[in-house]
Amino acid sequence: MKEFRGGIIRLFEQGKSGYQIAKDMKLPYTTMRNTICHYRETGNYNDRPRSRRPRTARTPAKIRKIKGRIQRNPNSRRNSTRKMAKGVGIGRSSVQRILHDDLGMKAVDDFPKHLKKCIDAQGGHFENK
Repeated sequence: MKEFRGGIIRLFEQGKSGYQIAKDMKLPYTTMRNTICHYRETGNYNDRPRSRRPRTARTPAKIRKIKGRIQRNPNSRRNSTRKMAKGVGIGRSSVQRILHDDLGMKAVDDFPKHLKKCIDAQGGHFENK
């Protein structure tokens, strides 16, 4: 119904009655009335800000902390999500979300390197059983 709010307010300011606005726009009367009441109270027809649970894991400080750990030593074994989560004091999935969503990183599968090590360990050949 957001798309109708501007039209409702415009017609209201032109002096049309609430009943006539609802009828012309084929909207429920309560929708029209709520929009006009909100406009009278606030002076605009935007949504009010919603209250929500505050972030505890993905705060800017913790994102900076994780980014710093990776930048200091990008190839360290300490950069496992489990170890970073323990070090920063948040959950492993939160660290994964920070790495992917906030820092734009993704996991890299080093299969060719792993395969080469397996072949070398088998004496130059690799047989899939």
